[in-house]
Amino acid sequence: MQLNQQNLTQLPAELNLPTYDRSQIKAGIVHVGVGGFHRSHEAYYTDELLRTGNGSDWGICGVGLREADRKIATTLQEQDYLYTLIIKHPDGLVQNRVIGSLVGFLLGCDDAMAVIEQMASPDTRIVSLTITEGGYNVDPASGEFDANNADVLHDVQNPMQPRLVFGYLTAALRLRRERGLPAFTVQSCDNIQHNGDLTQKMLLDFARLQDADLAKWIEDEVCFPNAMVDRITPVTTPADLEYLEQQCGVQDGWPVNCEPFCQWIIEENFSSGRPEWEQVGAQFVADVTPYETMKLRLLNAGHSVLGLPGAVYGYQTIDQTIGDDLFAAFLRGFFDQEATPVLDAVEGIDLELYKDTLIERFGNPNIKDNLARICLGSSSKLPVFLFPTIRKNLDQGGPIAHAVLVIAAWCYYSDKHTDRHGNELDVVDEKKAALHEAARNTATDPLAFIRLNSVFGDLADNTRFAETYQKMLTQIYSNPDVTILMRQVTN
Repeated sequence: MQLNQQNLTQLPAELNLPTYDRSQIKAGIVHVGVGGFHRSHEAYYTDELLRTGNGSDWGICGVGLREADRKIATTLQEQDYLYTLIIKHPDGLVQNRVIGSLVGFLLGCDDAMAVIEQMASPDTRIVSLTITEGGYNVDPASGEFDANNADVLHDVQNPMQPRLVFGYLTAALRLRRERGLPAFTVQSCDNIQHNGDLTQKMLLDFARLQDADLAKWIEDEVCFPNAMVDRITPVTTPADLEYLEQQCGVQDGWPVNCEPFCQWIIEENFSSGRPEWEQVGAQFVADVTPYETMKLRLLNAGHSVLGLPGAVYGYQTIDQTIGDDLFAAFLRGFFDQEATPVLDAVEGIDLELYKDTLIERFGNPNIKDNLARICLGSSSKLPVFLFPTIRKNLDQGGPIAHAVLVIAAWCYYSDKHTDRHGNELDVVDEKKAALHEAARNTATDPLAFIRLNSVFGDLADNTRFAETYQKMLTQIYSNPDVTILMRQVTN
């Protein structure tokens, strides 16, 4: 049976169907970037809140800005925006849940004004984002807004036909100001440290290019809460669709699978009200910084610490990689020796228990988190997740060997695009060409890869870092079996 509103009452109860009247839900949230993570996280929390009988003003209208979003838009529209969340426990238990908190979807590439008007609607009080690290238009070398981006130049000249999210936000906020409506909150749900502060900076930098007076109004009126988000959400596979059809009798064109663990810590900083997500497990705090730093430098960095060497070695998934005792020891060594000593204390968190939990979560055999997804966009991820730990240890004289090995493996990965057996790797990165060129030049300049300033900044200028990197790189290129170096580092 096809998953849609009409068939909802005929579906089996074990799908844990929405218990609320979806026709009565207003879209108080516009969400840009309706990928798997949004659907396993913010949409899940909102669905949970709606099931309590509260939150009917806080349904979600999804938004995609580019042609690449058409597939998810079409799939969700055909299903009346319903989808199944498949929660996979380490012990083999599987819990299914049909999520009903999404109540609409708009494509900006088809009708930019429809998106702008939805954001400008009096019902909309939050615009939330999962646009990935690369969506914030940051110049990696300077950390500033990239005003020379071709889409930025277009949006400045075409304010009501934007391409970038900042153009949409600015256009909608302009309409709200003109119509005497209060500003909405802009809420980043991306895995970026100080994600709210970054969003604010990038939006204001863009708005100033268009209208300085409007930028001042945005600065005064719009709130940008920082938040820490966490739930491992692998890419949906054909097996997930088949499972639902064979085991549950439902056809879902794009379900989401995830782990049972879920965490959302949010600063209490909203322009025009918010859902009571704390009723369903979210935590509101005055300052999210220590929580997000902990998560970014342990969980997110940990994924790359396993993913890049694991991909070069020939593993396919995170659970397969950490199932190798040497890789598990290598990860724990990075956690204990390099990451934890440069983390601030986190109130209410037992870091040793948190690291134990991460190891358990990574090893969940029912969450087949593909290394290709983990390695995707490493040029945006590593400067945020891993490099701050390296820089702090360089400043304080701390160890760097685990992290440097990951970067050496990344160079080989970017150069060869194969694992150690010669099997082709699916390398996806907006800087793929530049990374490949820099890595290829390693043959004549051993430091060529880390001299790519747009990614590494000035790290190559640090003698200890450069020497450690060069030694490891030489070994990997002479024998790409990364476990040889891992044994040296972990012993």
